[in-house]
Amino acid sequence: MGQRIALVTGGLGGLGSAICHQLAEAGHSVVGTYTSDGGRVDKWLGEMKSKGYTAHAVHCDVTDWDSCVAMAQETRTLAGDVDILVNNAGITKDGTFKKMTKESWDRVMRTNLDGVFNVSKQFVTGMAERGWGRVINIASVNGRKGQFGQTNYAASKAGIHGFTMSLAQEVAKNGVTVNTVSPGYLATEMVMKVKEEIRQQIIDQIPIGRLGEPEEIGALVAFLASQHGAFVTGANFDINGGLHMQ
Repeated sequence: MGQRIALVTGGLGGLGSAICHQLAEAGHSVVGTYTSDGGRVDKWLGEMKSKGYTAHAVHCDVTDWDSCVAMAQETRTLAGDVDILVNNAGITKDGTFKKMTKESWDRVMRTNLDGVFNVSKQFVTGMAERGWGRVINIASVNGRKGQFGQTNYAASKAGIHGFTMSLAQEVAKNGVTVNTVSPGYLATEMVMKVKEEIRQQIIDQIPIGRLGEPEEIGALVAFLASQHGAFVTGANFDINGGLHMQ
């Protein structure tokens, strides 16, 4: 298939970085977006370079249209036209619906759902015109089953798959596939900081009996981005250790 250009939003975080590594391992040139630096950009670029990967980091606030336009322009200058887009950037602002503020609702929606639109708009038309593309949207098990205290997050992640199914129908004839990956609880730095007893309560609900590894999600994304994934579109992939079985 040759080297493709892959963009991963939130690509410097725990899951995003694992996705970037798997795509780079598959031979792609990778661009990861970030919102805050704090020294992690140089660290991430150093890690990628040490493994022989071709990688770039570009600032982007996915909630801001103009920031997404600027990111797309910089990406084309640094790496070229994007062939593979992974919409991974996301946040949580948990709270029961009774206590949830309008700001908490809006912030999660703007990041998790509006962000998918803002970024996808920069690249999908180009993919369709070139006759090849992959869009992979990262949702969540909680968008599939709901979760106490996450009406905002669950709604945003459920909305992502509606976006996936609709866009998939529009661009299938142009050689572009669009799919959703819905991870369960992963052994990311954020989850590992949770109190051990709380973490164990989560694990006890997972039939496989452990947290997922970010690399397992990355491997699935890499498959969907490959030529072998060309016949898969409009689908959701639950990867959660059996936590939510359909």
